Amino acid sequence: MLKVGDFAPVFTAMSTKGTIDLAAHIGKETIVLIFYPGDDTPICTKQLCVVQDHYTKIEQANTVVFGVNPGGMDKKRSFANKFRYEFPLIMDEDEFIRKAYNVGKVLGLFFQQRIVYIIGKNGTILYAKKGNPPVSELLQVIENQA
Repeated sequence: MLKVGDFAPVFTAMSTKGTIDLAAHIGKETIVLIFYPGDDTPICTKQLCVVQDHYTKIEQANTVVFGVNPGGMDKKRSFANKFRYEFPLIMDEDEFIRKAYNVGKVLGLFFQQRIVYIIGKNGTILYAKKGNPPVSELLQVIENQA
């Protein structure tokens, strides 16, 4: 897991909203990267739906959100449409992004860990936490950047 103060690795990847070039967001807005194990699974759905419920407030704080996991695009699109996620879900089939962000694997190396990173406008990690932190905690970090 990367640590607070580390530079965030940049990447370009396909998502449910087209190609995402992380470098294009650095210097312009705060970035929330949510590494989650699987599309349309109970805990992942709950985690991303809570973020969606607060998405307007997150956007108003000049922040973008990206969900990342190695699942295929068809499943991602179906998942995003089903729950009307306004933020992109990024496909990391070759697990390049997971490895760059030092996100480990669990359950017999089958699923990636659940980790949330917040990247500041300067490109460094402001927040790094395993699990499913409350959105209020994320908003506090985000709002301190505004």
